[in-house]
Amino acid sequence: MLARQLLQHVSGKTQEELLADGDKYAGDAVVEAMQSAVLRIIKGEPLAYVLGEWDFYGLNLVVTPDVLIPRDDTCALAEIAINQALFLDETPRILDLCTGSGCIGLAIATRVKDAKVTLADLSRQALAVAKKNVTNHKLSGRVSCVQVDAMKEPPVFLGKFDMIVSNPPYVTSQEMEELDDSVKNFEPHMALWGGTDGLDFYRAIAKNFRKCLKPGGYLCFEFGMGQGDDVCEIMTQEGFTVRQRVKDYNDRERACLAQYCREDY
Repeated sequence: MLARQLLQHVSGKTQEELLADGDKYAGDAVVEAMQSAVLRIIKGEPLAYVLGEWDFYGLNLVVTPDVLIPRDDTCALAEIAINQALFLDETPRILDLCTGSGCIGLAIATRVKDAKVTLADLSRQALAVAKKNVTNHKLSGRVSCVQVDAMKEPPVFLGKFDMIVSNPPYVTSQEMEELDDSVKNFEPHMALWGGTDGLDFYRAIAKNFRKCLKPGGYLCFEFGMGQGDDVCEIMTQEGFTVRQRVKDYNDRERACLAQYCREDY
């Protein structure tokens, strides 16, 4: 399976084309590219970075070491956001904060056909990847990219949103030391570390970005294993009412949906 994926990538051929050409010799360029790809895998580099692309929620996305590799776990956040967004007012505005590759916001944009989605990240390199994915999926008319620091007060130009979704950094300081080498050595630490207890971004976003929500707007978070109660408590303290908590494909609680109900707009 791995060898086939690598060969398809370096040769530019589909699986069907490779089977049809099974009795042919590979050219020198393909052989060299395959050897280079295999060496990168042997050194522990994740397959997604070697391929330069990865599938998420039915979308083929560009990925580089400037962004986290989209995980199936994050589909729980995409689904809870999409299911609520389908019932929002016409032409809803949705903010994907700490967007990385743009995977969550783009998944929403492809399922909620009238949504206007803003992809926001502090990393210019991550935004460059997100922009490529917007262009590749022909969503430039409804999806924009902006640089925003999720740990600070939101800029006024953002305006108001019907929903904010975020898969922020949530790895604790201790967990950073225990990460698998394929993550620790290759994926961006900026997108992983969430402070000593892993909750810094939840506190900042719930406090600062609630002002970016329209009355009755929603905030959706992904969180790490065992963080659900703490994240929901943070949201409750900031005036949100938790409406739903969901599990991922591995039956681990992974995401929540909350509504801002405090009348202090």
